[in-house]
Amino acid sequence: MDKARYLGLAADFVNDTQIKNWEFSTAPKSSIYEKNISFCGDAEERAARLALAERIRLGRKLNKHRTKRWIEEKINIDTLEELKRAFQLADVNRTGCLELDEFKELLKSQLALTANREQQIDALFMKIDWSSEGSITWDEFCTYMQLEYAEKEDSYHRTKEVSFHLPAKIENIPHRDPILKITDTSDGTFVACSQDGIVSFWNTNADIRRTRSVVNSEQNNRQKPKWITDFVIMPHFNKFIVGTGDREIQFFELSSFEPYCQVSGLETVPLKLDYSSTGYDECLILYGDSQGCVNILVIKSAGECLRTWKKMPRHDGFIASISLDSVASGPNVQFIRWQVHGDWVQQLKYYHDIGQVISCSNHANTALVIGCTIGSTHVEQQLKEVKDPGAGQDRNKGKGFYAYNNTKTRLEADQAIFRVYKGVKCFDFSKAKNIMITGGMDRIIRLWNPYVSGKPTAMLRGHNAPIFYLFIAEEDNRIFSLSTDRCIKIWDIQDQNCLLTVRPKGHKIRGDLQAVHYSHTAKAIAVATDQMACLSLRMKPVLHADIVITHKEPVTCCKYNPSFKQVVTCSDGSVIKLWDFETGTPIFEYGDAHGDSAITTMSFDNTGRRLITGGRDGILRIWNYNNGHCLRVLEKEEENEEICDVTYVEMNKNRYVVSVGWDRRINIYYDSLSDSNIHHVQHPLEYWNDDLKNGHKEDILTVAQCPPNLLATASYDGEVIVWNMVSGHIFCHLIPPSPPNYKDQSLDGDLSINKLVFLQTRAYKKDAGSLVSSGPRAHIHIWNVFQGGKLMAQFPGSRMKGAMVSTMITNKANTLLFTGDSMGFIYAWDINNYCHDTPADAPPELFKTWRGHVESITDFDLMEERKILLSTSMDCTVRMWTTEGHYVGTFGQPEPWDLYNPATYQHPMVPYDVLIDPMSLPSHPLLGEKQTAHQIIHEDSTYGSDDEKPRRTPSPPPPVFGKSTFYVDDKTIAEQLKEKPFEKGKGKRLRHEKLKPVRIDRGGPSEYQMLRTYNLVDTPQPSPPSLHYNKDDPFDSLFID
Repeated sequence: MDKARYLGLAADFVNDTQIKNWEFSTAPKSSIYEKNISFCGDAEERAARLALAERIRLGRKLNKHRTKRWIEEKINIDTLEELKRAFQLADVNRTGCLELDEFKELLKSQLALTANREQQIDALFMKIDWSSEGSITWDEFCTYMQLEYAEKEDSYHRTKEVSFHLPAKIENIPHRDPILKITDTSDGTFVACSQDGIVSFWNTNADIRRTRSVVNSEQNNRQKPKWITDFVIMPHFNKFIVGTGDREIQFFELSSFEPYCQVSGLETVPLKLDYSSTGYDECLILYGDSQGCVNILVIKSAGECLRTWKKMPRHDGFIASISLDSVASGPNVQFIRWQVHGDWVQQLKYYHDIGQVISCSNHANTALVIGCTIGSTHVEQQLKEVKDPGAGQDRNKGKGFYAYNNTKTRLEADQAIFRVYKGVKCFDFSKAKNIMITGGMDRIIRLWNPYVSGKPTAMLRGHNAPIFYLFIAEEDNRIFSLSTDRCIKIWDIQDQNCLLTVRPKGHKIRGDLQAVHYSHTAKAIAVATDQMACLSLRMKPVLHADIVITHKEPVTCCKYNPSFKQVVTCSDGSVIKLWDFETGTPIFEYGDAHGDSAITTMSFDNTGRRLITGGRDGILRIWNYNNGHCLRVLEKEEENEEICDVTYVEMNKNRYVVSVGWDRRINIYYDSLSDSNIHHVQHPLEYWNDDLKNGHKEDILTVAQCPPNLLATASYDGEVIVWNMVSGHIFCHLIPPSPPNYKDQSLDGDLSINKLVFLQTRAYKKDAGSLVSSGPRAHIHIWNVFQGGKLMAQFPGSRMKGAMVSTMITNKANTLLFTGDSMGFIYAWDINNYCHDTPADAPPELFKTWRGHVESITDFDLMEERKILLSTSMDCTVRMWTTEGHYVGTFGQPEPWDLYNPATYQHPMVPYDVLIDPMSLPSHPLLGEKQTAHQIIHEDSTYGSDDEKPRRTPSPPPPVFGKSTFYVDDKTIAEQLKEKPFEKGKGKRLRHEKLKPVRIDRGGPSEYQMLRTYNLVDTPQPSPPSLHYNKDDPFDSLFID
C-alpha cells in the first residue's frame, strides 16, 4: 500500500475537519498516532489505517464539543511564511503597515475564509491594533501571535502540573525476607508478600493493618524453609493464590488465610502468577517459569472445581493437594503450555479486553510477546484425527500426561514479538489509550502501538538506571516510571515529555528496591525496600465536585466587551479568563497577572481593546488581554497598598486612569499611547490639595465617574465625596443619617459603601436624585449632589437580615437598578421616575428577586441589547441570567448554550448549589412565627398574674412523631390558596430533582472505602451453664421479690 496515499487521505481529512488547527493550538507535539504512519511494509498499511481511524474519531469528538473556531487557530508555522510574503505584496501604499481593508483581503486570499468570517477578521485586527492607530505592521502581527501561543502553552502546561506529598511516609516492615510483590485491593489497601510467606496489609499512610502467614509453621521435617515465588488475589472467589519453590500453586482463604487447596506436581517453578476472570464462573490462572514458558489453566465451573480440589487428601496434614495431572485431566480444566521466551519470564499479564497474554523476558529476540491463550485451530492435526479416529482417542486417554509434557510453540499468526535490546524487565498496556510501554536494562521507556511490533512510536529518555516499574494511569493520561536508583518520573502520554522527577533526596526512600505498585484507587505509590514507603499524589482540591465552577478561586469581577463579544473574568488567584459570550465556552486564560496577589478590580479603556486591572499588590496593569501582553505598569513610587476600584476617564480629549484603595487617596494616571513604548512603569500625577487636606479619613472602597467632570468616591466609614475633576476641589460631602428604627447589626463594615452608581440621564437635573450608593447600614441611598447634597431616598437593599448590599448596576436609561447582597440574592428595582423631582419615603417597586449564588455577589455587568445580566460571586462562579431572572448558565459548564436559542438555557432549572442551600427556601407565613420548645414550656411564667394571661384554646393531642406539627384550620388554608404565596417557585424544585445531574465519579476512594478498619478481636467463650439442681427451688424463682 502506498504510504503517500494514506498520508494524503489523512491530510485531506484533517483540512476538512480542522484538526490541524487543534494540533497547533492545543497539542504542542504530534500524537503517537501520527508517528505510526512512518512504518513500512504491511505494518505500514495497518498503522496508517489505525492512525486515520483514530484521527477521524478525535475529529468527531472535537467537533462535537467545539462549536466555534477562531481565525488565529488557522494560522500555523507553514501559513506564517506565506503570510509574510503576502503581507509585503498587500501593502499597496508601501508604508509598511496594513489597514483594515488590506488586512481583510490578505486573510481572505491566504486562508480561504468565507464572507461570514469578516467579523472575526475585524476582531483580530482590533486585537493586534490595541493602540487604535488604524493600521498594523508585520512585527505587531508576529508579536501578537507569538505571545498568544506562549500564553496558551503556559495555560496548557498548568493543566498538566502534578506533584507528590514529600517526603514519603516510611514505616518498618515485619518481613524478614525480601518482598516479592505489592498489589492493592478494591478499597486501596496495599497487600505485600515476602519470600518467607508473610503477608502484610497497609493503608496509604504506610500504617500496617494486619499480617498473616501462608507457610505451615508446624512443619519441622524440612531442612530448608519453603519460599514463595509470587502471589495474586482471586477476588471473585475470595482466594489468595501463591506460587512456591516446591513447584506448587496454593490457594488460601483471603479473609482468614486458612489453607484451602493446592495444585502440585508442576514441571517447573511458577515464577510469575496472574489471574483473570473471563466470564461467569470461568477464569484463567497463568504462570511463567524459568524455561520461558507461559502456562495457562483454563477453568470452567471454577467454583465447582475449587470445591472438588478441597476434598482431596491433605498434604502433610496442612492443605488439600491435587496433582496437575489430575487437574488437567478433569472435564472443566484445560492446561496449555506455550514455549515463548528464551529466558526467565520477568512479568506476565492477561488482558481480557483484547483476549491476549502479554509476557516479557530479558532475551532480546523475545523481549515481549503478545499471544493468544488457546491458539488457532491446527488443521493438520484435525485431518489426522479424521483419518485415524483411534489416534485422537489415545491422545485423550493420556490427556494428563500430554498436558504438561508436550510444550507447544504458537503459530506466527497467534503472536506478535517485540524485539528490544537487552530485553524487557517490565511493561504495561492500555486498551483505552491503545499503547503499550516497556522498560529494561537500557534505561529507555518505549511506547508501542500494540499492533505494530517493528518500531516503537516514541522513546522516553531520562532515567540513569534500569527501569524497575511502569504503570499507565489512563484517567490522568500519565505514565509512572521508577528505576533501580529510586528515581520516580511521571510522563505525559500525549506530549511524551516528563512532568515530574522525584529523586531520592526528595522522597527520602533508602535501600534497594524490592517491589513497587501504583494504586489508581488511592492515587499513591507503594515502594518496598527494607522499609515500606508510600508516596501520595498531591490532588488538586475539587471545590463542589457536583457543582460547575468558573474559577478555582473566588471571582472578584467581570466585564463584557461588545467589540469582541467576550466576557473577561478575574479571580483571587490572579487568573484572567476570556469566555465566548454567545456560548459560554473558554477562549483563553493566563495566570500570575499580579504575581501571588489577588485581582480586585478591572476596567476597559475607551476603545475596549485594553484591560486595566488592579490588585492587592497596589499596582495597576494595562493589558492587551487577548494575548496576555502587559503593556504598562502603573504604580506609586513607594508604599503601594491594595487597590479597591478603578475607572477610566476621558475628559477634554485627555484620558486618565483613576484608582482608589487603602492609601485613602485618589491616584490619577495620565494615559498616553505615545509614551507606552518608552515608559513601561508610570507614576501617578500629583494629588489634589483638597484630597490631601479634606479627603477621606478611611479606606476608599469605590469610585464612579459622571461625564463630563464629576467624580464620586466612598469610603469604609460611609462618607461620600463628590469631586470636580477640572479643578480638583470637593463638590460636596454626603454623610447619610441613620435610618429610622434601625438597629445596629454589629456587622463588620456596617458603615461601608461598596458601590457607587451615577444616574447619568439625570446627572445635571438640579432637583433629581442622580447618585446611588450601596450603603451604609445595608440601605440604598439616592442623593442629589447639587446645593451641597441632599438625601432623596433611603430604603433597605436586602430582605435578608444581616445582609449587605455588595454591588449595583443600572441600565443606560436609568430605569432599572440591579443590586446584589452578601448572601447571593439579586434584586431588580424599577427606578423610572423615582426621586426624579421630589424625595421619596417609600422604596421603589421591586419587580423581581431571585437567589443567584450561595455566597456574596462581587460584581455585575449588563448587556441591554440581549437583556442579559452577568453576576460573579465568592463561590467561584460567574453566571448568566436574563433580566427577568431566568438562569442561562454558568461559565465553565460542559454543555455550551446558544444565546439566540432560549431552549439551550438552564431555565426553568436553578443552580444546584442554590437549590440545596437552606437559605433558598421560600418563607412561609406560619413558619415565620415559630417558637422553640423552651418558649412554649415557660410561656406562662412570662405573665405576672392570671388576669394578664391570654385566653388559650385547648391544644390538640400531642403528635406521635418527633417533628414539629402545625395545625391550620380550613379557613386559613382557603385564604392562603387565594393569596398563592408560592406562585413564583412552583414546580422548579420538582423539575430540578428529576433533572439534577448525576454525581460524577472522579476516581479515588469513596467515603466507605476510607473508613478505618481494625483487627477482629476473638470473641470470649461464654461460661457453661450450671448443672446443679436445687431441690428447694426447682424453678429458680428465688430472684423474684
